[in-house]
Amino acid sequence: MRPLRDYEVLSFDCYGTLIDWESGIWTALQPMLLANDMPVGRPEVLAEFGRIEAAHEAGTPSLRYSDLLALVHRDLARSFGLESNDDMDRAFGTSVPDWPEFADSPGALDFLGEKFRLVILSNVDRDSFAGSNARLEVTFDAIYTAEDVGSYKPDPANFDYLVAHLDDEFGVAPDSVLHVAQSLYHDHAPAKAAGLDTVWIDRQRLSAGGEWGATTPIEDPPEPDHVFFSMADMARAVEET
Repeated sequence: MRPLRDYEVLSFDCYGTLIDWESGIWTALQPMLLANDMPVGRPEVLAEFGRIEAAHEAGTPSLRYSDLLALVHRDLARSFGLESNDDMDRAFGTSVPDWPEFADSPGALDFLGEKFRLVILSNVDRDSFAGSNARLEVTFDAIYTAEDVGSYKPDPANFDYLVAHLDDEFGVAPDSVLHVAQSLYHDHAPAKAAGLDTVWIDRQRLSAGGEWGATTPIEDPPEPDHVFFSMADMARAVEET
């Protein structure tokens, strides 16, 4: 296991890692759920969201994320036999900037930015990420989104894009990049396939028997190089090395 300080760039997933997307999703679903007397619970809704979102990302890779989320909302309602409408679907699609940051994310990023280049690789569009970036209170050295790549993680094209652009823009080789993410499905599996070392921010404590939540389960997850339960834990580990 290489020391954390042995890297030049930290590339980050955003949603689930830095932004509390599950709370954001749940809150943004309330208008539709309340209109239908909320007949389903949060675990069931998040699991179905993960399944539907992954299918749309694979099937419509060039669709802007805010538009994709509107379709996910529509299909989520249909899946549970609930009523939705175009206004509700569109409002959900544009809700990403309202999704809250994890409380430890801004401070951890501020500290880590003094030690590393910070880069985003996110399954989102640039306008949506701009709202999240304001919540994180940090200037990233580079931001690469699904809108830029034309596909969604776990498509290998996203990590190919990351590796190529870090080389072109900063002269950084893959062995100097450490990818930091919560999702084993979206991030760790394709990052490992691209030859990157990874840090698992295991906010759901899957390694201790937690639930998958809105993240698509995988049967044979890869082995991360480091595991922390929060960004604050990671920042402390860097400080102590």
